[in-house]
Amino acid sequence: MSVDSVKAFFKERNLNYKVLELDHLTSTVELAAKALNVEEGQIAKTLAFKLQNDEKLLVVVRGDARIDNKKFRQKFMKGKMLSPSEVELETGHPVGGVCPFGLSKNIPIYLDISLKAFTEIFPAAGAINAAVKIPTDELCNIVKAEWVDICKQ
Repeated sequence: MSVDSVKAFFKERNLNYKVLELDHLTSTVELAAKALNVEEGQIAKTLAFKLQNDEKLLVVVRGDARIDNKKFRQKFMKGKMLSPSEVELETGHPVGGVCPFGLSKNIPIYLDISLKAFTEIFPAAGAINAAVKIPTDELCNIVKAEWVDICKQ
């Protein structure tokens, strides 16, 4: 059902992006990069956080990037990653398939500037074997996100 919500998201917005449903798992950066034959940095991993004030948010970063805790706290406040059960409850997507498309709840979305190193990136598409190829500069507008700088260099 989660892949269907991603497809519906694109259809409702008249966006012609094809969801790639693969025979191989894409649930980790390494697996996704191998299945899609791209470098790990081009995989756009979506991380779900809960802030101290209980607000939830999604941050999309390049596959080989790590969150810089100091930068994260300066931009938001102290937060922690959601548990796998919380992730699915808040996004409608399973861990390994979380993406900024077709969410079950309205959650703020942020894109880390680390993604700008690539003209095209591959976020998951709602399942552990699904992804979508999307131009990096279009992603921000499509998901109504804000650019942030919260990853380690």
